[in-house]
Amino acid sequence: MTTDTPQPAVTKSDEQWREQLSPEEYAVLRQAATERPFTGEYTDTKTVGVYRCRACDTELFRSDTKFESHCGWPSFYAPSDSDAVILKEDNTLGMRRVEVICANCHSHLGHVFHGEGYPTPTDDRYCINSISLTLEPAE
Repeated sequence: MTTDTPQPAVTKSDEQWREQLSPEEYAVLRQAATERPFTGEYTDTKTVGVYRCRACDTELFRSDTKFESHCGWPSFYAPSDSDAVILKEDNTLGMRRVEVICANCHSHLGHVFHGEGYPTPTDDRYCINSISLTLEPAE
């Protein structure tokens, strides 16, 4: 987990982000809102492919690390590359959590939880908002 966050490779003004993203996407990706559980496009998706950041198209997760956690959001046990995401302490809402942000554009993706007993190789659950992602199906 980092306390010193490096500068993003993709930088846009707030106005540019608002032009690119829908109001719902903007709220989650740029303002760290959370979509309602069990409403996201990829919550139950089993399609094989690559999940990318909706804001900058960076590869973040692969379908072979996606698992059913029944938490209401897509869950992955690891990013496709550890450098693709930044983990940042999040003490909002009176809780201690770890926020997951895109390393390339610093968009909010969701949170990661460790040690919850999920049967995954990492014991991690990256709980990611569907609206933060796009899915590129495998050919």
